[in-house]
Amino acid sequence: MPSKLDQLKAMTTVVADTGDIDAIRRFGAVDATTNPTLILKAAHLPNHAQLLKETVRWGREHNRVTSEITDRLALKFGLELAKIVPGRVSTEVDADLSFDIERSAAKARAIIAGYEKLGLSRERVLIKIAATWEGIRAAEILQREGIDCNMTLAFSLTQAAACADAGSFLISPFVGRILDWYSKAEGKSYTADTDPGVLSVRQIYNYYKAHGIETVVMGASFRNKGEIEALAGCDRLTISPQLLEELAQDMGDLPRRLDPKTAAAAHTSAKLSLDEKTFRFTFNEDAMATEKLAEGIRVFARDLRALREQVSKRLQEAA
Repeated sequence: MPSKLDQLKAMTTVVADTGDIDAIRRFGAVDATTNPTLILKAAHLPNHAQLLKETVRWGREHNRVTSEITDRLALKFGLELAKIVPGRVSTEVDADLSFDIERSAAKARAIIAGYEKLGLSRERVLIKIAATWEGIRAAEILQREGIDCNMTLAFSLTQAAACADAGSFLISPFVGRILDWYSKAEGKSYTADTDPGVLSVRQIYNYYKAHGIETVVMGASFRNKGEIEALAGCDRLTISPQLLEELAQDMGDLPRRLDPKTAAAAHTSAKLSLDEKTFRFTFNEDAMATEKLAEGIRVFARDLRALREQVSKRLQEAA
């Protein structure tokens, strides 16, 4: 019998949740996703140190400031990932722009222009934007311009419905972070089938399929292999190297758990209609989603600052 990873690949597009190029190559993911946190980790790996060194040297030679060099580093990582995966590479808009529509859209355009200058077409790129109201509006603008967006830090059906209305290409519900919140708040343990993060993704998936919504559902942020197995059949799943390895070593049976054919029966409620006031109130009613979105933005912004500090330090050392 094939491994659970091979079985999963037969029904779900597997995305590598890492900036480690060697790990992506080893597990044969179709897409790759990255963010400042992953780049910060990858930049410390011996096999990626040269990329950081070369980018800092480019910055010195072209008299660029730290933020420009950091942006270039993200593009170079993305370009290396695109050489390995046949599909898309996700690259993140700065987290500190999460509440600014115009600047988020401008940064996304700059990312696309940077990739195209390096020879990577926009069809190979997804722009990651936090699923705030402002981020969703920026995505709506970008989608009309032919720039596909990956809405990250999604924790609720409210966010998912608004992202779909905006025509977002893809949404990334964060399974593990939802579990973290409920485990702490309720002091309970969960099985894969009662895991609040798993149930959230299933709800979003069934809502989308039941209402004919084309936005891709990509479960993310997994804490254990059981969560992944419970979402087998989801459009896409972005998985860390550790969990990819566990799936590759497991030769057990992996049944399909999500299926567009049964989604309508699993979700019978009406399609949501969300203007800004309704979105903000409905989202505010969800303590878990509001807290995890705010926390996620803080963490991504913190790691972006840390990455810039690392680049600045290397720049000073090279002077």
